[in-house]
Amino acid sequence: MTDRRNELAGNLARVEERISAACAAAGRKREEVTLIVVTKTYPASDVRLLAELGVRHVAENRDQDAAPKAAESTDLPLNWHFVGQLQTNKVRSVVSYADVVQSVDRPKLVTALSAAAVRAGRELGALVQVALDAESGERGERGGVAPDGVEALADAIAAAEGLRLDGVMTVAPLAGAYAGRQRAAFDRLMEIATGLRVSHPAANMVSAGMSADLEDAVAAGATHVRVGTAVLGVRPSLR
Repeated sequence: MTDRRNELAGNLARVEERISAACAAAGRKREEVTLIVVTKTYPASDVRLLAELGVRHVAENRDQDAAPKAAESTDLPLNWHFVGQLQTNKVRSVVSYADVVQSVDRPKLVTALSAAAVRAGRELGALVQVALDAESGERGERGGVAPDGVEALADAIAAAEGLRLDGVMTVAPLAGAYAGRQRAAFDRLMEIATGLRVSHPAANMVSAGMSADLEDAVAAGATHVRVGTAVLGVRPSLR
């Protein structure tokens, strides 16, 4: 376990250096960017080590992995983010542990999250997932609502009991006009986020960037970066 702790500490230090350098290059303060460590496929023991090393935000994209890990980690000072495509039949479970759901992309999901949050007596943060590879009225290849649907979905979240509209999220698209153009994609997300804040001033969270492209996200103005591989190592194959 000591070897694993040392490995994680070294990886975290390297990621910290990258974020700090990206902030400096963009003329931003380091504290403007929050690191979220994506722990999918890794055990609760790694989550515990990350918490010991100062990590406060962790993310998962599958409820069947997240729920037992979160249950084993209730004594830790962590904020849990759900970042994967979410089916409504998993909502009640996700609401039991997640502090923020970053992948809200349709009205039906807003309704389900609201009902579950109210039932649980919780306020849940929610981000609109923006699909930069989707045409009007479509969902993206990796989930998300088309840019022209963001405002209406944000309004629905803001009006929903038990939910708090925190901002927007995107995953750099693999197809369409922004494929392979991460910086351009994140710049577009920032334009959408800025427009959203006109009607929802408190929705100032912008979640973008992962291990390979966090510098582009920081340069564009992201407030949160989601890093897995660079901290935890190359993931084993999904079961």
